Amino acid sequence: MTARAAAAVLLALLLAGCGVPTDDGPRAVEVPPGPFPTPGTATSTVPAGQVDEVLCFLRDDRLVPVVRRIDTPPTLDEQLQHLLAGPNQAERDNGLTTALPGGVTVAGVRLAGARAEVEVPEAGDEIGRSDEILAFGQIVCTLTARAEVDSVSFLRDGQPLGVPRADGSLSLAPLTAADYAELTRPG
Repeated sequence: MTARAAAAVLLALLLAGCGVPTDDGPRAVEVPPGPFPTPGTATSTVPAGQVDEVLCFLRDDRLVPVVRRIDTPPTLDEQLQHLLAGPNQAERDNGLTTALPGGVTVAGVRLAGARAEVEVPEAGDEIGRSDEILAFGQIVCTLTARAEVDSVSFLRDGQPLGVPRADGSLSLAPLTAADYAELTRPG
């Protein structure tokens, strides 16, 4: 065997020993603790929490998705309650507002397949913004940000409720974020 051939065999043996070992079957892998920074942001600016929760608020009459970091995944109802509570102080300081609760009152939400059904009782005497298009848009954009929700329908006394889309037309059909796309801009 020549020196070149011996070197090639030696190199092949060395490279074969440098691979990742294989297992006989699948094994569980634990996710390292987060939060993980978004590319282009400093680690210190990422809020505490383990789970992203998307809420849609308003800035200059435009829907703005906001990501909050929370400790546990919220239920559908909890996420809706967080939306109805409005922007926190830091979000308000950043110019975010809400059309809720003045625009729409919500009695509850449930999941029917991949559709969220939001019960809207008769309008009350709430004081606040009355722009229903933005209020319904906030709810639709927030709930459809969840992996298990494809669309949102609104009900009154269990019957479909006609609600406005971004173009002002009323819809009895389930709505998606696309129905409000012209009012959305990245946060």
